[in-house]
Amino acid sequence: MYYAILAYHLEGVVESWTAEEDAALMTDLLAVNDRLVKAKHLGPAARLGPTNGAVTLRGPGAGVVIDGPFAETKEQLLGLYVVDFPDIEAAIAAARDLRRANPSAVYEIRPISLYLPGAPLEQGGE
Repeated sequence: MYYAILAYHLEGVVESWTAEEDAALMTDLLAVNDRLVKAKHLGPAARLGPTNGAVTLRGPGAGVVIDGPFAETKEQLLGLYVVDFPDIEAAIAAARDLRRANPSAVYEIRPISLYLPGAPLEQGGE
């Protein structure tokens, strides 16, 4: 079963980290990533850009594009992991590993009802 692990954090806190602090955190998170890859549980993962560069499409018909994400949350969605585990308890355990690496983040674990892998993205492409 596929699960999405959605990583939420206060964007201002993340943006306040020095390059060294961010690199240290990424080293810890990538260690979890590498363990999940080696165990063949990890699919795509992404770190999202800042919300000030986001837009929202909503409304009837073709919709209207408005500035920014407008979810009613204190934290912002900053990244996601797609994992493959037999049950939600195992997905929760993976999220706990991520939380040990980044204890100030909030992780939401949600079953994926449809997964279409798509074409791989070029590294660093825009």
